[in-house]
Amino acid sequence: MALFSQKSAEKQLNEESAKVNRDDLEVLLDRQKTIEEKVKNSGRLERFGTDIRLMFSMIRDYWYGNYRSVPWKTIAAVAGALLYVLNPLDVIPDLVFGVGFLDDAGVVALCLKLFESDLHAYAAWKEHTEQQESDKPTLDPS
Repeated sequence: MALFSQKSAEKQLNEESAKVNRDDLEVLLDRQKTIEEKVKNSGRLERFGTDIRLMFSMIRDYWYGNYRSVPWKTIAAVAGALLYVLNPLDVIPDLVFGVGFLDDAGVVALCLKLFESDLHAYAAWKEHTEQQESDKPTLDPS
């Protein structure tokens, strides 16, 4: 029997995302550095570092109104997964040597799997937007 199954991850993700409200997004964005440090210093979560930065970017663009082509359910689930990672006393406390981040990784992996198409659409939008910005001519003040 697995220590932390996909079913457990789904239960945790559903519980966390159901609690998320718009005010939580601001709190989450303020804690981004803390979560990124936690991810960087954990073996199991480290492989999700790029995905987690993309998740934060999508939440930030949603928060500021730059990107709204995503259902609230996706935003709430992504925020819920990140808030779960932030919580050191979740299903498997992070202090448990060797397996403490197993549940965090499971919740993030499930979130990525369930909302992969929304994250891909956001990444494409972000790339297109950044390309448009870099293509804009700059005025030479001289």
